[in-house]
Amino acid sequence: MNGPVPVEVLKQHLIDPEICIRCNTCEETCPIDAITHDENNYVVRADTCNGCMACISPCPTGAIDNWRDVLRAEAYPVDEQLTWDELPVQDDALAGQGSIGEAAQGSQGASGGGAGAAGIGVTSEASAPVIGGSDLVRGSVVPPWSAAKPYVNLYNHKAPVQASVVGNYRVTDASTESDIHHIVLDFGKQPFPVLEGQSIGIIPPGTTADGRAHHARQYSIASPRDGERPGYNNLALTVKRVTKDHQGQAVGGVCSNYLCDLKKGDVVNVMGPFGSTFLMPNHADSHLLMVCTGTGAAPMRAMTEYRRRRRMKGATGKLMLFFGARTQGELPYFGPLLNLPKDFIDTNLAFSRTPGQPRRYVQDAMRERAADVAALLRHDHTYIYVCGLKGMEDGVLQVLQTIAGEAGLDWQALWQRMKTEGRLHLETY
Repeated sequence: MNGPVPVEVLKQHLIDPEICIRCNTCEETCPIDAITHDENNYVVRADTCNGCMACISPCPTGAIDNWRDVLRAEAYPVDEQLTWDELPVQDDALAGQGSIGEAAQGSQGASGGGAGAAGIGVTSEASAPVIGGSDLVRGSVVPPWSAAKPYVNLYNHKAPVQASVVGNYRVTDASTESDIHHIVLDFGKQPFPVLEGQSIGIIPPGTTADGRAHHARQYSIASPRDGERPGYNNLALTVKRVTKDHQGQAVGGVCSNYLCDLKKGDVVNVMGPFGSTFLMPNHADSHLLMVCTGTGAAPMRAMTEYRRRRRMKGATGKLMLFFGARTQGELPYFGPLLNLPKDFIDTNLAFSRTPGQPRRYVQDAMRERAADVAALLRHDHTYIYVCGLKGMEDGVLQVLQTIAGEAGLDWQALWQRMKTEGRLHLETY
C-alpha cells in the first residue's frame, strides 16, 4: 500500500510594499536576477530565489526581509505580488514548516552606469574588472564600530510624520541648467532622530495615472544629527530637480519637482528614518575619505558639518573630499565649501565640462593626490564613503586599487578587511 505523497512547504521570500521605497538596491544586488519590479512593486520570483541573503543588508528600510511559509505548489506568483498593497497573512497551519529550496540556475551580473556623467568618467582602466569584483556587495554591510545607534522605520506609508518647510534655497548657480535645492524640514515636537549618512522617504501628494497614491522617494540627509540649526529638531535635504530621464527625454520628476517648488510653511509627509550602516565613526581620531558627485554630497555635508562642530571638542581625524560636477556652477554648495578652513578639510574638486578645459573626474583628482590617499589607506582609522551615480563605483574602486598597489599594499586583502570592519561604504544609485 502506498504512503501519502509528501507536501513540500517553501519559505517564500517577499518584499513588504508598505515600507519599500523602491530604491532598486535589492534588484541591483541580487546575483541571480530573482527580483523584478513594475511601476507599483518590487517582487521576488519564487522559482529563482535561492535564499542567498545578498539583498538583505543593503536594503535601507528592511522591506526586503520578509518571508511566508507556503505550499510550494501554491507559491505567490509575480503577477499577484505586483498588485499587493500589503503582505498576505501567514497561514498558521504552515507557520514554521518552510525551508528554502535549491537554487534555480542563473547567471551572475552587475549593473553599471553610463560614461560621461558629471564628475564621474569611465575609462578603459576603470571599466576593467576590479579584483574581487564578483562580490556584488562591494562595501561594508556593518557600521563603524564607534557609530551611534541609529533609529529606523519610525514612520511608514500608512503613518507618516509631518514636517514643515522652514527653508528652500537653490545651491547651484542660477545660470546653469542643474537646479539643486537645499531644503530644511522642521519636525516640531514630533521625534525624528537621525544620524549622518541616513536617509528619509518623502511621500509626494497626488496619485499615479491609475489612481494609486505615489510611492515615497528616498533622499539622503544633508545635515548633522543635532539639526541643520544646532539644537533644533530639523534636517536638510539636497534635491536636484529632475527634468530629463536617462535617455535625455523631457520628464518631470514627481517628487523632486514637488520638493524644489515648496514654499516656507508648506507641510510634507515623511517616512523613515532609513539606514543603519552608511554611518560615520564617532571616535575623534578617525579619518574620513569622501568621494561624491552632485547630490551625493548630501551625506558628506552632514558628516563634515558634524565633525566641524566637534572640532573644538577634540576631534583630530583628517577629512579628505573629492567632489565632482560638470561645471563649477553645477556644483552644489560651491561657495560654502571654499570657506571651510584648509587645515580642517582637504577639498579636491573635479569638473568634467568646463569650456576650454580637459575633462577631469574624481578619479583623476584622486590619482593626482595618490600619495595622500595612500597614506590614508595605510591607516587603520580611515573610513571611506562613496556616494553618487552608479557609474562612479567601478572607477573609484579601480583607482583605489591602483593607488594601493603602487604604495605596496595588497588591495584585495585591504578591501576585504575594510568591508568587514565597517570602513568602506558605497551608496550609489
